[in-house]
Amino acid sequence: MVVTGGSSGIGLATVKLLLEEGARVAFCARNPKAIEQVSAGLAEAYGADNILAAVCDVLDEAQVRDFAKLVEQRFGSLDVLINNAGGGRVSTFETTTDENWSSELHLKFFGVIYPTRAFFDLLEQSNDAAIVCVNSLLALQPEPHMVATSAARAGLLSLVRSMATEFAPKNIRVNSILLGTVKSGQWARRYESQANPGESYNEWLGRLAKEKNIPLGRFGEPEEAAKALVFLASPASGYTTGAAFDVSGGMARHM
Repeated sequence: MVVTGGSSGIGLATVKLLLEEGARVAFCARNPKAIEQVSAGLAEAYGADNILAAVCDVLDEAQVRDFAKLVEQRFGSLDVLINNAGGGRVSTFETTTDENWSSELHLKFFGVIYPTRAFFDLLEQSNDAAIVCVNSLLALQPEPHMVATSAARAGLLSLVRSMATEFAPKNIRVNSILLGTVKSGQWARRYESQANPGESYNEWLGRLAKEKNIPLGRFGEPEEAAKALVFLASPASGYTTGAAFDVSGGMARHM
């Protein structure tokens, strides 16, 4: 199993869940210190033989190819690729510069394209191959204050569907999850600057959930997104490809 962006948040939760299920997992991230700290903890909890951690920027095609070689040398085969590189840009059409557009579109597309290219041959050799991409509900419900990210997410949704059709004859399933609002380090940082005096982190999140009209009344947990990813990666979803799995707490307004 390979997870990109695996040193924190949803990526790390997914790595842990896969390890708990008995898988051998390779993961990458850009921050060397984070990789070192996280891999040490995971090795202690799940065994060093089951883990491969590497510093890799998924937007650097050469680094991604080198990561794929490490995975092949260490594990010899691959059944699952989880593309989890992402993030969001807050900007309107008026405030989004050409550079902003280029960087956002490049991240959302090539953060999936480069790993998929690099690991494709290994996946093609598997009898149960799956690619799962982390996407956002913005793909179907664009927000004007996140115009570039919304457009890029819609493009990723189309890309996943196209790959699912093209790869189906090779027995490689391709699916995605559409996230709503999930707890992350980004929200923790916003809490420090935006919360009311004396307001706890959970109280602040609860207030935001009401303001955002999230039907379940709360933010999602990284572990909940991870469970959806692992389901789509597993044989339990063996007849599912090209799907966009809703993990938004009821925020989706489309039918």
